[in-house]
Amino acid sequence: MRVLILGVDGYIGWPLALRLIQRGHEVYGADSFFTRRRVREVGSDSLIPIKSMQERIEHLKKRFSSTVNFFRGDVSNASFIYRLVEEIRPDAVVHLAEQRSAPYSMIDLKHATVTMEKNIISTLSLIYAAKDIRPDMHILKLGTMGEYGTPNVEIPEGFFEVEYRGRKDVLPFPRNASSWYHWSKVHDSNNLMFANRVWGLSVTDVMQGVVYGTRTADIQDRSEFTRFDIDEVWGTALNRFCAQAVGGLPITPYGKGGQTRGFLSLEDSITCLTIGLEKPPERGEYRVLNQFDQYYSINELALTVREVYAKEFGGNAEIMHVDNPRVEKEEHFYKPVSEKLRKMGYSPSGDLKHDLKTILTDVERYRQRVDKLKKVIMPRTQWK
Repeated sequence: MRVLILGVDGYIGWPLALRLIQRGHEVYGADSFFTRRRVREVGSDSLIPIKSMQERIEHLKKRFSSTVNFFRGDVSNASFIYRLVEEIRPDAVVHLAEQRSAPYSMIDLKHATVTMEKNIISTLSLIYAAKDIRPDMHILKLGTMGEYGTPNVEIPEGFFEVEYRGRKDVLPFPRNASSWYHWSKVHDSNNLMFANRVWGLSVTDVMQGVVYGTRTADIQDRSEFTRFDIDEVWGTALNRFCAQAVGGLPITPYGKGGQTRGFLSLEDSITCLTIGLEKPPERGEYRVLNQFDQYYSINELALTVREVYAKEFGGNAEIMHVDNPRVEKEEHFYKPVSEKLRKMGYSPSGDLKHDLKTILTDVERYRQRVDKLKKVIMPRTQWK
């Protein structure tokens, strides 16, 4: 299969390319290196050093008989995405090329605008390129479980049956996002649903939980590592907690720490996306996959990091709650459904404690970089 990965330089894009190449697919990639620039903008860097795209491509040529066929450009530029689709004629496009940080989108009007423009326009440009050039192409777009918010009912996979005043219908489950970033992903989903309805485009809309991990089975040496961010803008809570433990800082859950989200390992994320590509939807189908393994509260993550760090590394990490910079429920019901991927053959392999041992080992290797990045770990971006 000929696969185009938009955002191939990213945390998920790069290991996905490795997986697909090893499974015999013809892999193309595009990236503008937006994340590398924007991480530097907030005074941070990937904790784990990563190679340039050129170095990555050269390394793959040595390891495999094929590599990523790379195009540099901004996928929110319609001319660029049209040229890609026309030249490559992909069977499937994986859309990972969006601004991925909720805090970044909340810094100010400028950052909110950039988030909306880049994310919504890139998806819209891809939709029109598919319609005009390759209408039978499968679009797999990475969304987020954050689109749903934290409703006081179970969260279905995209749609649910509703009865109102004696009549029934199957409707999209209401979205209730908690940042401009998450709302941009909601708009993407709405636009893809509409494009499917009017033009019959084949779409897989992946509602993915928070991904953790530094490695997959395909990452054999340091030349293949993907990025790992620990700052308050680009790093996840779990990433920050690991860096804080190793760096001798208190582990800092926001607020009460009862915020609960779906999580999955990087290995399982790549497996799920590969299944979604290799088992595409029917022609003209729009499907939603909720992609996560388990759900944990922030307090559970903090306690688990402390436990693993003490047991495996002999460290003593303090947990210290700090004021929550976000506007969100800090204690709530949370029960999402994830059935479709398992019916497609997916079996989770991730184990949080086992994976944390690997993550902490890699963070320990770059302890000196943790020391350099300590100043960007604590929250500075305020929702309020």
